Amino acid sequence: MRAVVQRASRASVTVAGDVLASFDGPGLVALVGVTHDDGAEQVAAIARKIAELRLFAAPADGSSGVGELSALDIGAHIIVVSQFTLYADTKKGRRPSWNGAAPGSVAEPLVDAVVADLRGRGLSVGTGRFGADMQVELVNDGPVTIILDA
Repeated sequence: MRAVVQRASRASVTVAGDVLASFDGPGLVALVGVTHDDGAEQVAAIARKIAELRLFAAPADGSSGVGELSALDIGAHIIVVSQFTLYADTKKGRRPSWNGAAPGSVAEPLVDAVVADLRGRGLSVGTGRFGADMQVELVNDGPVTIILDA
């Protein structure tokens, strides 16, 4: 399982003109991809990392803005979006291969499990719609972008 996590000052995900999730204020956007051999262990590891990574500054501490507080510490909003393209293989030619990505029937319940795990930690979590053509908008704060593997 792989995730690209971006710290954002605001974000939204829209499908066919309908805003499915949004936040204004500190939060994270997590693009989550699933590969063939992922399961409960990878779900728990990615959810823990997303929730506990220290990507936020302590208020008024004069720090660099990264490394003091986690999403859990500040009650950050999180938007989770399924992203099979995180497993693109671009080693040959110019056309990506998607063979590394798990099929929807495998990936969807695992992405849902990541969302459930994060919500179980008390975090406010919005989502996109699995398999839909989504428009994800965000203001990357910092910018801070982290790639996670489980």
